[in-house]
Amino acid sequence: MEDARALANSIVEVKEKLIHCSTCNSITAVDPCDICTDPQRDRSRICVVEEPFNIKPIERTGEYRGLYHALMGVLSPQRGIGPDQIDVAGLIDRLEGVEEVIVATNPNVEGEATALYLARLIQPRNILVSRLAFGLPVGADLEFVDEVTLARSMVGRRSL
Repeated sequence: MEDARALANSIVEVKEKLIHCSTCNSITAVDPCDICTDPQRDRSRICVVEEPFNIKPIERTGEYRGLYHALMGVLSPQRGIGPDQIDVAGLIDRLEGVEEVIVATNPNVEGEATALYLARLIQPRNILVSRLAFGLPVGADLEFVDEVTLARSMVGRRSL
Protein backbone atom coordinates (compact mmCIF):
# COMPACT_ATOMS: atom_id res chain seq x y z
CA MET A 1 0.00 0.00 0.00
CA GLU A 2 2.89 2.34 0.79
CA ASP A 3 4.35 1.88 -2.72
CA ALA A 4 1.02 2.66 -4.36
CA ARG A 5 0.66 5.84 -2.28
CA ALA A 6 4.22 6.94 -3.21
CA LEU A 7 3.50 6.30 -6.88
CA ALA A 8 0.24 8.27 -6.72
CA ASN A 9 1.99 11.17 -4.96
CA SER A 10 4.73 11.17 -7.61
CA ILE A 11 2.18 11.32 -10.40
CA VAL A 12 0.40 14.25 -8.75
CA GLU A 13 3.71 16.05 -8.21
CA VAL A 14 4.70 15.64 -11.88
CA LYS A 15 1.27 16.86 -12.99
CA GLU A 16 1.58 19.95 -10.76
CA LYS A 17 5.16 20.86 -11.74
CA LEU A 18 5.22 20.23 -15.49
CA ILE A 19 3.51 22.60 -17.91
CA HIS A 20 3.49 23.34 -21.63
CA CYS A 21 5.87 26.05 -22.80
CA SER A 22 3.80 29.09 -23.79
CA THR A 23 5.99 29.54 -26.89
CA CYS A 24 6.57 26.08 -28.38
CA ASN A 25 4.22 23.78 -26.37
CA SER A 26 7.02 21.48 -25.19
CA ILE A 27 6.73 19.99 -21.71
CA THR A 28 8.77 21.95 -19.20
CA ALA A 29 9.09 23.00 -15.58
CA VAL A 30 9.91 26.61 -16.55
CA ASP A 31 8.13 28.92 -18.97
CA PRO A 32 9.42 29.61 -21.55
CA CYS A 33 11.36 26.37 -21.83
CA ASP A 34 15.15 25.93 -21.95
CA ILE A 35 15.16 25.52 -25.74
CA CYS A 36 13.15 28.69 -26.40
CA THR A 37 15.39 30.74 -24.10
CA ASP A 38 18.72 29.29 -25.28
CA PRO A 39 20.62 32.13 -27.01
CA GLN A 40 22.73 29.57 -28.93
CA ARG A 41 19.69 28.30 -30.85
CA ASP A 42 19.22 29.17 -34.53
CA ARG A 43 16.12 31.36 -34.43
CA SER A 44 15.77 31.33 -38.22
CA ARG A 45 14.53 27.72 -38.17
CA ILE A 46 11.52 26.11 -36.56
CA CYS A 47 10.98 22.35 -36.58
CA VAL A 48 7.28 21.54 -36.37
CA VAL A 49 6.34 18.30 -34.61
CA GLU A 50 3.00 16.74 -33.79
CA GLU A 51 3.43 16.37 -30.03
CA PRO A 52 5.91 17.57 -27.38
CA PHE A 53 7.37 14.07 -26.95
CA ASN A 54 8.54 14.22 -30.60
CA ILE A 55 11.15 16.85 -29.68
CA LYS A 56 13.49 14.63 -27.63
CA PRO A 57 14.33 12.15 -30.41
CA ILE A 58 15.35 15.03 -32.69
CA GLU A 59 17.37 16.63 -29.91
CA ARG A 60 19.20 13.34 -29.26
CA THR A 61 20.58 13.37 -32.80
CA GLY A 62 22.59 16.53 -32.06
CA GLU A 63 22.05 17.57 -35.71
CA TYR A 64 19.44 20.29 -35.19
CA ARG A 65 20.03 23.51 -33.23
CA GLY A 66 16.93 25.51 -34.16
CA LEU A 67 13.65 26.04 -32.36
CA TYR A 68 10.57 23.79 -32.18
CA HIS A 69 6.83 24.07 -32.32
CA ALA A 70 4.55 21.24 -31.18
CA LEU A 71 1.16 21.41 -32.90
CA MET A 72 -0.53 19.34 -30.18
CA GLY A 73 -2.02 17.05 -32.80
CA VAL A 74 -2.54 16.73 -36.56
CA LEU A 75 -5.32 17.47 -38.99
CA SER A 76 -7.84 14.65 -39.15
CA PRO A 77 -11.16 15.52 -40.78
CA GLN A 78 -12.49 12.03 -40.01
CA ARG A 79 -12.04 12.71 -36.29
CA GLY A 80 -13.24 16.31 -36.59
CA ILE A 81 -9.78 17.81 -36.03
CA GLY A 82 -9.22 20.90 -38.14
CA PRO A 83 -6.69 23.76 -37.99
CA ASP A 84 -8.51 25.35 -35.05
CA GLN A 85 -8.09 22.23 -32.91
CA ILE A 86 -4.28 22.19 -33.21
CA ASP A 87 -1.82 25.04 -32.62
CA VAL A 88 -1.37 26.34 -36.17
CA ALA A 89 -2.08 29.91 -35.03
CA GLY A 90 0.75 29.77 -32.49
CA LEU A 91 3.14 28.67 -35.23
CA ILE A 92 2.03 31.45 -37.59
CA ASP A 93 2.55 34.00 -34.80
CA ARG A 94 6.20 32.89 -34.52
CA LEU A 95 7.23 33.24 -38.18
CA GLU A 96 8.75 36.74 -37.98
CA GLY A 97 12.42 36.42 -38.96
CA VAL A 98 12.11 32.69 -39.72
CA GLU A 99 13.78 31.48 -42.91
CA GLU A 100 12.84 27.79 -42.79
CA VAL A 101 10.07 25.69 -41.28
CA ILE A 102 10.95 22.00 -41.10
CA VAL A 103 7.82 19.86 -40.97
CA ALA A 104 8.52 16.73 -38.93
CA THR A 105 5.06 15.19 -38.78
CA ASN A 106 4.66 11.43 -39.04
CA PRO A 107 4.61 9.85 -42.51
CA ASN A 108 0.96 8.80 -42.36
CA VAL A 109 -2.22 10.26 -43.90
CA GLU A 110 -2.81 12.78 -41.10
CA GLY A 111 0.86 13.82 -40.95
CA GLU A 112 1.01 14.29 -44.71
CA ALA A 113 -2.23 16.30 -44.76
CA THR A 114 -0.91 18.50 -41.97
CA ALA A 115 2.42 18.99 -43.77
CA LEU A 116 0.67 20.01 -47.01
CA TYR A 117 -1.66 22.37 -45.16
CA LEU A 118 1.27 24.05 -43.39
CA ALA A 119 3.25 24.34 -46.63
CA ARG A 120 0.34 26.07 -48.40
CA LEU A 121 -0.09 28.42 -45.46
CA ILE A 122 3.61 29.30 -44.96
CA GLN A 123 5.19 29.31 -48.45
CA PRO A 124 3.39 32.51 -49.60
CA ARG A 125 5.32 34.30 -46.81
CA ASN A 126 8.59 33.55 -48.68
CA ILE A 127 9.68 31.05 -46.04
CA LEU A 128 11.24 27.76 -47.10
CA VAL A 129 9.11 24.82 -45.98
CA SER A 130 10.98 21.52 -45.90
CA ARG A 131 9.99 18.01 -44.87
CA LEU A 132 12.04 15.37 -43.12
CA ALA A 133 13.44 12.85 -45.58
CA PHE A 134 11.84 9.41 -45.63
CA GLY A 135 13.34 6.22 -46.85
CA LEU A 136 15.34 3.19 -45.96
CA PRO A 137 16.56 2.80 -42.41
CA VAL A 138 20.28 2.20 -41.95
CA GLY A 139 20.96 -1.52 -42.01
CA ALA A 140 17.72 -2.36 -43.84
CA ASP A 141 17.55 -5.35 -46.14
CA LEU A 142 15.74 -4.43 -49.38
CA GLU A 143 13.78 -7.66 -49.54
CA PHE A 144 12.04 -6.79 -46.24
CA VAL A 145 11.25 -3.12 -46.96
CA ASP A 146 7.64 -2.26 -47.78
CA GLU A 147 6.77 -0.76 -51.17
CA VAL A 148 5.82 2.69 -49.86
CA THR A 149 9.14 3.12 -48.05
CA LEU A 150 11.07 1.86 -51.04
CA ALA A 151 9.14 4.18 -53.39
CA ARG A 152 9.86 7.18 -51.15
CA SER A 153 13.51 6.20 -51.08
CA MET A 154 13.61 6.21 -54.87
CA VAL A 155 11.88 9.59 -55.12
CA GLY A 156 14.06 11.13 -52.40
CA ARG A 157 17.36 9.79 -53.67
CA ARG A 158 20.36 12.11 -53.90
CA SER A 159 23.65 12.09 -55.75
CA LEU A 160 26.80 10.78 -54.08
